This record gives sequence, C-alpha cells and structure tokens, in this order.
Amino acid sequence: MTIYIALFLLFGACFGLVTFSRRHLFSEGPKEVEESPGDNNLISRVMWILICAFLWPIMVLTGLNSLRILSKRKADESTHTHES
Repeated sequence: MTIYIALFLLFGACFGLVTFSRRHLFSEGPKEVEESPGDNNLISRVMWILICAFLWPIMVLTGLNSLRILSKRKADESTHTHES
C-alpha cells in the first residue's frame, strides 16, 4: 500500500513541476495571467508542487474544464469573425 501512496505523491509532484508555468489554467477557470515579478520564486514553485502532489486528480479535472472553456471560447470567436 505504501508504494501506491508514494507513486501518487511522486506523480503529483511531477505534475506540479510540469504545470507550474501554466498554473493559472488550474484555478476557477481560465483567466489572464496576473503575475507579479516575484511570483516565479522558489517558495511559490515549492508550494505549487506540494499542492499538486496531494491534489493532482482535482487539478487534472480543473485543467480539463479550463481546456473545454478555452476551446469553446475560441470556437465562438472564430464564428463571430467569419460572420462579419
């Protein structure tokens, strides 16, 4: 059982490392990036990795929701530009 927990946490940490630069997509929906210059420091990176290590299944679901919203928004924009 311990190996499953360790793999869960390891996968989550790797997920956090990969998604750190796009963490705005895993919030309450896609939005513009509003980072201050100090947001890309070691403490924020470690915090994001720790959050993802424990909550990566929820983060995957919110990322999929953001992807759905962005693709719908992009489709709506393309239909509005072709109608004009």
